Amino acid sequence: MSPNVFLTREPVVNKQRAITATRMRVHAPDCATAVRALEALGEDWPLARPVFVGLAGCTPDATLADWIAPEGAMLEVNAPSLADPVTAAAVGQLAQAGLPLVLSDYKAGIGLPAGLNFRFVMADARVQPSTIQVAGIPLATGIEDVTGFDAAVKAGYGGATGWFFKAGLQAAAGKKLAPGHAQIVRVLNLVRHNADVQKIETALKQDVALSFKLLRYINSAGFGLMCEVQSFRHAVVILGYEKLNKWLSLLLVTAAKDPSAPALMQAAIARGRLMEVLGAEFFPREEHDNLFIAGAFSLLDRLLGAPMEAVLEEMTLPERISDALLGRDGAYTPFLKLARACEEPTAHALAELTHSLGLQPDAVNRAQLSALKFADSLEF
Repeated sequence: MSPNVFLTREPVVNKQRAITATRMRVHAPDCATAVRALEALGEDWPLARPVFVGLAGCTPDATLADWIAPEGAMLEVNAPSLADPVTAAAVGQLAQAGLPLVLSDYKAGIGLPAGLNFRFVMADARVQPSTIQVAGIPLATGIEDVTGFDAAVKAGYGGATGWFFKAGLQAAAGKKLAPGHAQIVRVLNLVRHNADVQKIETALKQDVALSFKLLRYINSAGFGLMCEVQSFRHAVVILGYEKLNKWLSLLLVTAAKDPSAPALMQAAIARGRLMEVLGAEFFPREEHDNLFIAGAFSLLDRLLGAPMEAVLEEMTLPERISDALLGRDGAYTPFLKLARACEEPTAHALAELTHSLGLQPDAVNRAQLSALKFADSLEF
């Protein structure tokens, strides 16, 4: 993959705020370089959900027609670019080959080439507040928070793209964890202190649903065990306390009941996996799970509805994790910043952090897709 290509992403959510697709921007100096980068991704391509692939920083041209799109890919093309006959011809050629199209940056009255059909039509809901008069499922962009999303849905949009659901934490400074969340934290602390297996098992059995979710995660495809784990005691024997700590941490991340929780969970777990993969060459093996936890916990304040400081007060965590979560300088902090930069609309911060850490853009791009696949493999 070209060293000048970076990928950033945001989710596509339906009216219920469930993630239904991924919107991926390919930041490249020209279309030919973007195509080569896409072709090089190969087996790293996430297949669980459709992916809207759009170019950023360059204009689609005839070389776009060389792209052999993977399964589930859709080409995102912005409406103004279709005024260029070269772009329109390349897009039309891919459409004739069977590649689904997504229209972005639509505004009422804009002219579109005849013969192109779009699965989805994206428009800035702040500029285009009412229902879009173009065939295709309308998706809102430019949404800043859940209130804006609800207004867009009410106006006729079928969903939205973006990270709007990460905004809007209004937790009081002194707010404590809910009882269900506090119970998971108690179990986590027992594991971190290497408490007796029977004591941990007893604490888990106080909430049967937690035990069930823990075993489901451990037996998921993402974990890759060769045999099925049937009980917590069996899990301790197979995994040991360090690995169990990682999977118990998932229980806390996935305990929220908010309508936006599944989308937040997917983002948090993808962050954790990205940090784990990219940090592998920088940290000893025994710290890899801590990198995962730092990323996975980075949205706990939004997920649990309590300030991060209040959440961390209840937990026994290594200092490096706490430093990253509280925005302090630390060994894990640059990796968390990089994970967040993958969620930005531009690649400026991502490129800067990639180079400052001495990473290759290709490695970061592949790790990001691997993290997305891992998060998609879990059932929330």
